[in-house]
Formats: sequence, structure tokens, C-alpha cells
Amino acid sequence: MILHRWGVLDYGVAYGAMKGVHVQALQDGENHLILCSHPSVFTVGSDDKGKWSVPTVRTDRGGSITCHSEGQAVAYFCFQVSEPPLFYRRVRRAYEDLFAMLLPIVRYDRENPGFYLDNRKIASLGFRYRSGVSLHGVALNVDVDLAFHAQVNPCNLDGIVPTSLAQEGVEVSLDEVNEKIIEVIAKQFKEKERKVC
Repeated sequence: MILHRWGVLDYGVAYGAMKGVHVQALQDGENHLILCSHPSVFTVGSDDKGKWSVPTVRTDRGGSITCHSEGQAVAYFCFQVSEPPLFYRRVRRAYEDLFAMLLPIVRYDRENPGFYLDNRKIASLGFRYRSGVSLHGVALNVDVDLAFHAQVNPCNLDGIVPTSLAQEGVEVSLDEVNEKIIEVIAKQFKEKERKVC
């Protein structure tokens, strides 16, 4: 697994760079994991037809509206994928392992894909697959500006509000969360080698 640590990067710049890593993954046959966060922005999936009260950026991922901001652990996956359902299940299980360590009350909702505590959403998932390699990934709220996030319902779900690890009383840094993400992803995908790009 090749790691890309981008720090805080504008969403549009990161989106273009992710497509470049996708090309690299097509050429080298490796799994590439990108870790970053973005300045405040709302993004919407390509199949979303909603009209929003906030400025949005359209992407080619699935799903509805998602909020990104600093303090969020974003993991983009440019992984080799022969079976998308199996890939998705491994990602889901990796994050279930992560929450088992950090906040065991969090659950995955199959009906509205994402991770929740009751009506509070803490992480969103959204992927695309192109030529056998995945794009996009998971956004986990570690310590974000919830007032900004709360301008819209996460994924446009009625009665759902955003939350974060910090809001739920978990004191952990973004760097610590990213290290745990690497650990659980490596375990689920049986990745032993961790190269840094």
C-alpha cells in the first residue's frame, strides 16, 4: 500500500490530484491510500439533483451532499478493485474496527450508508470505480466546526445532524486518527508494506 499524506488541501486541487493517483494506480497495480483534509466546502454527488442554500462543488462520486472542513480525516482510496461489494465491505469493516477502538457506540447503517450514533452522523462514505480502480472514500469528523457542518443535513437525510469524535467526548488528534486508519485498512486489505509517496 502506498501512502500519500497531503495535509490540508483545497478540495478542487485534491480532486485533480486524486485522479492523477488513480492513473498511477492503473499503471503500477498498487493500492494507494490518500490522507488529507479540506478547507470548508460542501460537495454533492453526480446523481444529486437538489438545490442547496449553500455553495456546492459537484463531483463524480455517488451520494448527496457532504461537508468537508479542517479537522476531518479524509481517506481517499485508489485501490485495485475486482469486486466492488467486497472492497466496500472491507472498507466498512476497517472503520468498524476503528470505531471499536475509539467510540464503540458508533454503528454502520446499511439503509443510509454511513456511520452514526442515533441520529448523529460522524462519517460518510462515497466511491466510484473506473477501470478496476476505486476513487473517493471516507470522511470522518474528528474535531470540526459543527456550526458550519450543520448548515445542511448530512447526505440530505431528514432528522440527521452532524457530530464529531470531539463532540462525543473522544480526545484524539487528527494525526492519531490517521495512524489508526492506516492500521485498520492495512489489516483488512492484508497490506504489509507501507510505502510513502
